Amino acid sequence: MVGVTPDPGGMLSSAHPRESVAQPGEVHALHLLLDVSRAPAIADYGVIGDGRSAALVSNRGAIDWLCWPRVDSAPVFAALLDPQHGGSWQIAPIEAARVTRAYIEDTNVLVTRFETAGGRVAVTDLMTVASEADKTRILMPDHELVRRIAGEHGCVEVEVRIAPRPNFGGRWQRIENLGALGIRWCVGRALMTLRADVPLSLDESGDVIARLTIRAGETITFSLAFDQEGPAVLLPLGANAAERIDRSIAWWKAWAARATYDGPYRAAVVRSALALKLMSYAPSGAIVAAPTTSLPEREGGDLNWDYRFCWLRDASFTARALLELGYVEDACAFSSWMLHSTRLTRPKLRVLYDVFGNAPQDERTITGAAGYRGSIPVRVGNAAMDQLQLDVYGQVIDAAAQIARLHGSIDHETRELLHDFGGYVCRHWRQPDAGIWEPRNELRHRTHSRLSCWVAMDRLLQLHDAGLLARIDADELAAQRAAIRADIELHAFDPSIMAYTSELAPSGMDASTLLMSWYGFHRADSLRMRSTYKRIYARLAAAPGLFYRYEDSSEGAFWICSFWAVEHLVRGGGTPGEAQRMFELACSYANDLGLMSEEVDARTGHQLGNFPQAYTHVGLISAALSIEQRGYERPRSPVHREEVRA
Repeated sequence: MVGVTPDPGGMLSSAHPRESVAQPGEVHALHLLLDVSRAPAIADYGVIGDGRSAALVSNRGAIDWLCWPRVDSAPVFAALLDPQHGGSWQIAPIEAARVTRAYIEDTNVLVTRFETAGGRVAVTDLMTVASEADKTRILMPDHELVRRIAGEHGCVEVEVRIAPRPNFGGRWQRIENLGALGIRWCVGRALMTLRADVPLSLDESGDVIARLTIRAGETITFSLAFDQEGPAVLLPLGANAAERIDRSIAWWKAWAARATYDGPYRAAVVRSALALKLMSYAPSGAIVAAPTTSLPEREGGDLNWDYRFCWLRDASFTARALLELGYVEDACAFSSWMLHSTRLTRPKLRVLYDVFGNAPQDERTITGAAGYRGSIPVRVGNAAMDQLQLDVYGQVIDAAAQIARLHGSIDHETRELLHDFGGYVCRHWRQPDAGIWEPRNELRHRTHSRLSCWVAMDRLLQLHDAGLLARIDADELAAQRAAIRADIELHAFDPSIMAYTSELAPSGMDASTLLMSWYGFHRADSLRMRSTYKRIYARLAAAPGLFYRYEDSSEGAFWICSFWAVEHLVRGGGTPGEAQRMFELACSYANDLGLMSEEVDARTGHQLGNFPQAYTHVGLISAALSIEQRGYERPRSPVHREEVRA
């Protein structure tokens, strides 16, 4: 295989993004030549999943990350974080090949085409899914990953290498080749079974290595199934596997078609919604922050965290985005999970929960794991769950209020929860905390945390005024709301720079203060918000369309901050045209599949942090909806990043 070289007419995802953008979300094909001399960039991956787990597939044809049976389980493929020992599943031509990839429209089914001098093959990757009605009449494995190789032109020799490694390079207790029943890897009572349309064999390491000659019109299907406990469900391949693929495609298309948004950025919005669906845990309704752990916020550094959990902070944004897109069932499932989870710790809330609403495992370091491009440590679990972050109360109450307004009622238990949470905020809002950015140092009086406490009081009063929440002391809540507002306006606003700052004391700029207008604390066109945005732009703008989240940042630009800026502009802090230009610039850093991580290296345009990131995609959806609701202008010419100024 030869070095990565972009096609002059294409876009290489690991290169700096293009300098002009017409329509975000109109995914362009990626063209490159394969290279194994350097680990893929974060943006070189696509993601597939089934609502229980997710896998990352590189543009080199390798599945380098897969945790089974849950997204927060130990990985069976982890070359993403340890190329030598982590294990992967590679399907790629032996000779140099040009690559083009894309999702089948409105699905999470990924197709990667490899074109060599001798021909072209397409590899289709997916986890099989089915409707609830289909599940009642057909047999389905608990977890199945399907990879289908189809010859489209000429003749291509392909190498298949399947090297699973449990729990970051561990050993299987038993490996068996059962012929027609497939190859089985076993750990405890868990069983992973590989079958294919061609004979399979094991090498001395317990890996599958095969060289296949694929001619035009030929198709070979691989099925990798996982069962937590036996017996395993092994479905036929051939025509039956083709039906499962078609059924999965139809399921995704039907789900995507439910999106009510039909604005100028539909492709980007639907792709973001599909990404969120991959991060949803179907049995509970939880949405994890990302399906990965330890992808670095600074390459080579130690800012590597486990994001395979559900943060309550994301609740308000996520619920609102799903509701406004028309996914009422998904929003309600998410809110039901959130309210169920918080019942277990009431009135105190954890920062994050696992997909079943329990406390995640304690944070620990995986000894010996090489890390993504040498970025160590590799972490499992997240110690932020033990922090005090007062802003989560405002997020939970705001999300519950959105659902209540939709239904026009609140059940008794939810009313009791909201009453308890409101009381907790009344008693504790004056405390210092860790805040939205979760620093692992001293607690401070943070502006965004105070803002969220104000949101908590404000939304409870709105529910009371609507007759949905009777058993509260409205006078007390109103007094607390007024006290919080006075505290923010007096102590968080620095008149010397005419801006709200990070803390209720002389401090630096913080992009989270842009949420004041989003939550209704200030009008975006107010003098204070306009001057705050101007100061944020002057100090935190990292590159056209990108912002750091706070001053003196040693990491990448924090992607959702770009969409907060869009929200500010479109709500009156600027013009619809300015908001659109900012939106399009922010979207231009997405990879060729329309996927986004947590951060972007402002110098190179490379993606950083866990991938794909739910918070970033929620921010994109929310900003696009705001642009649509408040009127938009179609740019008369492509937008260049240097055009956007404060």
